[in-house]
Amino acid sequence: MKVLIVEDALPLATVYGHHISKAGMVSDHVETGKEALGKLRKGGYSVVLLDLQLPDMNGLKVMETIREEQLPVSVVVVTSSGSIKTAVEAMQGGAYDFLVKPVAEERLVTTVKNAVERETLAEVAAEVQKSTSSSKAHHGFVGSSLAMTAVYRMIESVARSNAAVFVTGESGTGKEVCAEAIHKSSSRAKRPFVPLNCAAIPKDLIESEIFGHVKGAFTGATSDRDGAAARADSGTLFLDEICELELGLQAKLLRFLQSSTVQKVGSDSLKKVDVRIVCATNRNPLEEVEAGRFREDLYYRLHVLPIALPPLRARGADILELARHFLSRFAAEEGKSFDGFSVEAEEILLAHSWPGNVREMQNAIRNLVVLNDGPVIEADMLGMVQMRRPAAGQLSSLTSLPSESIIRPAETGNGDWPRLTLSLGQPFEVLERQIIEATIDACGGSLPKTARTLQVSPSTLYRKKEIWAAQETSEPEETQAAS
Repeated sequence: MKVLIVEDALPLATVYGHHISKAGMVSDHVETGKEALGKLRKGGYSVVLLDLQLPDMNGLKVMETIREEQLPVSVVVVTSSGSIKTAVEAMQGGAYDFLVKPVAEERLVTTVKNAVERETLAEVAAEVQKSTSSSKAHHGFVGSSLAMTAVYRMIESVARSNAAVFVTGESGTGKEVCAEAIHKSSSRAKRPFVPLNCAAIPKDLIESEIFGHVKGAFTGATSDRDGAAARADSGTLFLDEICELELGLQAKLLRFLQSSTVQKVGSDSLKKVDVRIVCATNRNPLEEVEAGRFREDLYYRLHVLPIALPPLRARGADILELARHFLSRFAAEEGKSFDGFSVEAEEILLAHSWPGNVREMQNAIRNLVVLNDGPVIEADMLGMVQMRRPAAGQLSSLTSLPSESIIRPAETGNGDWPRLTLSLGQPFEVLERQIIEATIDACGGSLPKTARTLQVSPSTLYRKKEIWAAQETSEPEETQAAS
């Protein structure tokens, strides 16, 4: 990973290069924007340290070209103290950060290192998404978001092991799909995959369902019967809703896991089995342990390789990808001709919270296909499946909003928030600053608390406050110069 220093003053470039070298990084130096673009087009640089006042062109022009050609590099702008306004313009144009001359060594090294790390993460994310999108299947899942890409990688990793897997996630996120994907990706793929929903079986029958029974063990036991554990021998046993098991049965399950032996209800004999355990719950298992509803020793026996499935609302563009997938699938099944969704319908799909996750979407799209004819799912049709139009603040476009909008921050348990009235028709940066500063006031001046409330990084808030302070410092100077 290299840094390109674009600076026409050789003494300054030498100092920057020395600091970067001391920090264990490699740098190259050019004096003009033309040379910089030539180097960047050849690749190999993570960060460009860009002076705005170059002999052949303005540094903002270099940035514009970087953005237009989508060159994979993070830009750190270096500017004189009298050009803060220009630096702010550079930040708005996509710069990662800016430095004011003279630049302290610590500030320079920290900023460049952060920029390198950011570019490295971007490259990893792009590579992960590329490898995921190029694969023929996503283990039975649909979606290529980073959240799901992490799940796919985890599935591939745990499939190589025989250790127990604990899958968590809200109802409808695809926990059984995940369990079956682990099985199919493992060396046990050709052996049985036996799913058992612990919440769907009467409590007095669940032990028999897991371990089996002998004839006469209880009323209705007219013959010997193998349980799920025996049927899954040499394969995978999936115990869904594991937290629904009673404590007494949890003890028997723990004994089974420790000994790998099955004892049928009503029998004294033991049978050795080789079973890979995958379990799942829509609860927080650690909270269940703390509440005394789930054995701690069983939790640690099962919670060896955890996989957390993200809710649909956290999967971004996967929402539309899934919706189109289900629309195509159900249209084919029902003999309907649907081509897709209208723009407004897509807005509604994206704004919906999807409390039932993928299962809710699957049912909703099937309902729409059965009750309507194509070629397009319109916004009005979504009312049939109790999906309301998104509130004005949820739309991706502001064109349909009134000239004034009332925005109320989410409740955080600290009492009611004050109301903030925003007048639209202003630049986004102005509205953003008003929201941030109002939230800081409501949080008693605490930036960490503000960051948690707005769900942004605290460093983002510190950087913005630094930019705003610099703008306010430069404005009187510019006014004085103008007069």
